[in-house]
Amino acid sequence: MSMTYTYWISTVLLSALYLSSAALYLTRREFVAKAQADLGYHVAHLVPFMIIVKILGPLAILTRVGVPLSDLAYAGIFYHLILSGLAHLGVRSIKGAMPAAIGLILVATSFATQNYARDLPSSYALQATAHQ
Repeated sequence: MSMTYTYWISTVLLSALYLSSAALYLTRREFVAKAQADLGYHVAHLVPFMIIVKILGPLAILTRVGVPLSDLAYAGIFYHLILSGLAHLGVRSIKGAMPAAIGLILVATSFATQNYARDLPSSYALQATAHQ
């Protein structure tokens, strides 16, 4: 039962992190444009794409329309968080890399415990039947 709570808490926090980031991208465009430019990214192409990804990724995990789509969303979020953290570290912004570090812990926890909380198991996550 504690693994189920662990899954849902980590998944909701991960989703909140991503959805709040998408809301920030939508409401504070100037701030986001400056922050992205400081990291060396071309904002006009990146920001609209990231808004879509930051909304669809958590939705795919929360709704779990299909297990392969959910696993793909986990992988996309994992790689995004690694690249985001490295981009911030590349410009020596440890404070800016903290949300990515927290997100990596949340995505790893959510992914590893998903088979304890979901009816349809992912073949890539830990198998709940082996632990019960």
